Amino acid sequence: MVKIAASWQPVLASEFEKPYFKQLIAFVKGEYATATVYPPGAQIFHAFDTTPFDQVRVVILGQDPYHGRGQAHGLSFSVQDGQRIPPSLFNIYKELQADLGVAPAASGNLDRWAQQGVLLLNATLTVRAAEPASHQKKGWEEFTDAVIRKVSEGRERVVFVLWGAYAGKKSELIDASKHLIIKSVHPSPFAADKGFFGSKPFSRTNEWLVAHGQLPVVW
Repeated sequence: MVKIAASWQPVLASEFEKPYFKQLIAFVKGEYATATVYPPGAQIFHAFDTTPFDQVRVVILGQDPYHGRGQAHGLSFSVQDGQRIPPSLFNIYKELQADLGVAPAASGNLDRWAQQGVLLLNATLTVRAAEPASHQKKGWEEFTDAVIRKVSEGRERVVFVLWGAYAGKKSELIDASKHLIIKSVHPSPFAADKGFFGSKPFSRTNEWLVAHGQLPVVW
């Protein structure tokens, strides 16, 4: 049995039995045995452990885990306490302040969001140290696409936040008739001033949640 939170086990059980997933796990185990890989093995499924399936209200999709020492801990855009805030997250905090007046947090650890039902999902859940994209196209994307579909099918009135062209393509997996999809350019320094700044994703998310009888996220 895959070591993932109990609430996700029945949702994803069929994926765990598929050949691609078994091949993926064999690959990942081999990588951890022979190379430095992030996040730490126990935190690969941290997003799922922190945000139970029946509590998912927002999904923020990232692409790859951070590949530097001590950064990645299984949540998209988030870094462990004590780490310097990465450029994309710095811009996310900047937009949050402009949008809702929330002062930037001293820490880049986003567990506080995840604990409120914000699934911080990367498309690829592992990476070799100092080798960005090294675990792409090994099966993780098929798995996380399935996660997006399962949330779309099994949950009601979820906000999907898709930043950048890569994440934006995932809208094809989401039932837009019952969920809100928020798209913009990526918050990275290379793109943020081309439409991320001023996109107000945080207020738009909370307005949707409140309009559908849910509590707003305390960002």
